Amino acid sequence: MRTRWLIALILVMICLAYANHFQNSFHFDDSHTIIDNPSIRSLKNVPVFFSDAAAFSVLPGNRTWRPLISTSLALDYWIAGGLNPTAFHVSTMLWFLLLIWILFRLSIRIFDAARPGVDNSLAAGFTAALFGLHPACAETLNYVIQRGDLYATLGVTAGVYLYTSHPGWRKYGIYLLPVLAAQLSKPPALVFPVLLFVYLLLIENRSLRSAASGAIPGLCLTIFMAILQARMTPASFSPGAASAYEYRITQPFVALRYFAAFFLPVRLSADTDLSSFGSAFDPLALCGFAFLGGVVATAIFYSRDLKTRPIAFGLWWFLAALAPTSLFPLAELENDHRMFFPFVGLAIAVVWAITLLWPSRVSRRVSTVAAILLLAACAWGVHVRNEIWRSEATLWRDVTLKSPHNGRGLMNYALCLLSSGDRAGALDYMQRALIYAPSYYMLEINLGIVYGDLQNDAEAESHFQRAMALAPEESLPYQYYARWLSSRNRTADALVNARKAVALNPSNPNSQELLRRLETVVREAEESAAANPTGANYLTLSLRYCEARRYNDCIRAAQNALARQPDLAEAYNNIAAAHEELGQWDAAIAAANQAIRLKPDFQLARNNLAWSLTQKALAVSKTKP
Repeated sequence: MRTRWLIALILVMICLAYANHFQNSFHFDDSHTIIDNPSIRSLKNVPVFFSDAAAFSVLPGNRTWRPLISTSLALDYWIAGGLNPTAFHVSTMLWFLLLIWILFRLSIRIFDAARPGVDNSLAAGFTAALFGLHPACAETLNYVIQRGDLYATLGVTAGVYLYTSHPGWRKYGIYLLPVLAAQLSKPPALVFPVLLFVYLLLIENRSLRSAASGAIPGLCLTIFMAILQARMTPASFSPGAASAYEYRITQPFVALRYFAAFFLPVRLSADTDLSSFGSAFDPLALCGFAFLGGVVATAIFYSRDLKTRPIAFGLWWFLAALAPTSLFPLAELENDHRMFFPFVGLAIAVVWAITLLWPSRVSRRVSTVAAILLLAACAWGVHVRNEIWRSEATLWRDVTLKSPHNGRGLMNYALCLLSSGDRAGALDYMQRALIYAPSYYMLEINLGIVYGDLQNDAEAESHFQRAMALAPEESLPYQYYARWLSSRNRTADALVNARKAVALNPSNPNSQELLRRLETVVREAEESAAANPTGANYLTLSLRYCEARRYNDCIRAAQNALARQPDLAEAYNNIAAAHEELGQWDAAIAAANQAIRLKPDFQLARNNLAWSLTQKALAVSKTKP
């Protein structure tokens, strides 16, 4: 009964600590996986999530196979009736509470194996509470798409727990079901057989051969899922790491930073500014290697005595859970949400170390007060991080303070300032971002947006064009350039770039909507001319055809306009412009002369005439021997 009350109290404490996070908005990668992703808007797409990784994201470079994540998002969308973040946060929280309960039960089994005959429920409860209230976990729970870390951790932890608590189920492989779910959520769950092997070896005190034998079914599932994961990941997926070597030699130092954050989580940041090391002999890289060696040596040392093996098991868990993101080069050297899975192991190791080392002469009352104060401090840290994740403005403002050398963070905060009307402040942060990310195409796009908002069209266009030069195979530079061109009534150029954006990424609904809107201008002109066939309406239609580069249609529409209103100089000018684009100089000259005859001061027609005469002369000169 006391155990039930204890876990109930822990779950209530966690709910209270996270009470201020349920209204927090979507952030960062939520944009292309949730907000802009049409696939999650219907439960009919659930089979598609398992057969096509393209349904995970609208950005080809970010498409990876995580079908269970997409399924959960579609379910939340259906429950919420739209993009209500509260429903998504509630869903994540329910699974998190289940993880805390399973961690509590697993910790009891681990501690009972090390110290049998003693009530270890308080130590297990402290383990579950310390993990559940650790501020670093808020980085995962507030970041909706990163529920993948939660699902992976939950499935692996549940798999180990079911294996140990229900021996009769092992022959049926029931313990592998949550593991399968975890591996359908995120690749770090592929470390399950390693963790089960270490558990059997250390906690159940099996021989090396027996532990390996017990882990074989999990290993077979993992190999199968790893192969399937590789085959289902599309060729367009781009991890984004600049140098695999530099990424990997930096990871031991990243592990040191994570380890330190467990004890002092004061520098949590949604987007850090750590730079990779150029050499394995960099002093910080050497510190990382020394730390890694120290953790391994400590784990080996504490593996010798059954009483201290929970410490060793927790340290091995910490290292194993970090291995996938440390060995596989990714775009970001570190992410605070990556601490979630490894911190399960650290919570087990640290709490058991405290249990063994805490002076026995200290009264239980003092120990209880100390634990409550620590957990209260953690809960306050969770509350603070929840407030920081409240909105895009609060989140990216925090990033600029914690990670001032992060160009992306500076850029995103600049966009927040721009949306609030602070153009000068937005431009300042954009220019600061250029110092740290001079070749970041998204920064160039956003500089184009800022300068466009400041009515500096020449500067805006140069940044859009630089974005296209930096990322010629990405759709977003063309999409945003087309949107800006449309705002400047340059419909023809806007259509060209919108079509390019859709061709590069047909699944992006924003590009498709922009193209539909631009093409609607032509359709509306056609409908207007058909409903009311006046000279003015046909003149407008000819202009729209010219903007859409449909030059023969432009000529026909202008001729229809002249049939109804023969004195329309503008119609003759449109005919001249269309013939120019087709390289038909004589017809262009004739049409331009007619426009000038009707309207002698028509400067645009005079310009077209001069251009056509020049081009005809050049063409004639090239044909002479």
